[in-house]
Amino acid sequence: MPSVDWLLSKKPIIAMIHVGALPGTPRATESPNALERRAREEAEMYLSAGVDALALENMHDIPYLRGSGGPEIVASMTRIACALRRLTDKPLGLQLLAGGGKEALAVALAAELQFIRVEGFVFAHVADEGYIEACAGELLRYRRMIGAEAIAVFADIKKKHCSHAITADQDIVETAHAAEFFLADGVIVTGRSTGDPADLDELRRVKAASNLPVLVGSGVTVDNVHEYLPHADALIVGSTFKQQGHWARPVDASRVEKFMRRVHQIRQS
Repeated sequence: MPSVDWLLSKKPIIAMIHVGALPGTPRATESPNALERRAREEAEMYLSAGVDALALENMHDIPYLRGSGGPEIVASMTRIACALRRLTDKPLGLQLLAGGGKEALAVALAAELQFIRVEGFVFAHVADEGYIEACAGELLRYRRMIGAEAIAVFADIKKKHCSHAITADQDIVETAHAAEFFLADGVIVTGRSTGDPADLDELRRVKAASNLPVLVGSGVTVDNVHEYLPHADALIVGSTFKQQGHWARPVDASRVEKFMRRVHQIRQS
């Protein structure tokens, strides 16, 4: 069983590193060296400000393919993940868009990461890249096959950027129960899209109903973090750390520092 003690000990802030567009994707312009260097620089800014953990995501690879793309994507993310692993012993995680759970596990194993984030773990939904089927059975068998049982799988429920009309009779609490039954190591509650705040009532209901760690995966800012931290086991934070609060812009060290000062105030209160 994966250990999530690091997550439960202090309600960690997990800072997002949105790596630059990877080779072969429509917006790719940077060399592998430049991609690694920029990810490392952002990680150093986060670590200097006192974040508790880091997560990588290939969000600039728009438009996404169902699955992780080709071997060039996996190779690039492995290189960057290994570079960050050498940089810090703090918890590290990864998501590969879109729906690249198996590939993310392989990267995480190679780079000695602590967790991956997956979409479509239970039930199916329609995402902007197409129809996404549930992956829990195949993913956890693959985790067992490659000996990656130490890597936690955190599952988005009622995932952002998706239509859930085909499962409209299953509310978010029932989806959380299904993820727990299918052996997720944690569930992630989000808003409707990147940067949108999660519904506080949904967060409270999932937390009350689930035995799993519950993470918030979008929309946390310096102005609302006091509302989310008491009810969540961890916060995944990206957009608010960027210039003008937009996910695609560079990390703004002053915004990270201001956010973490507020978190420390809340923790001490």
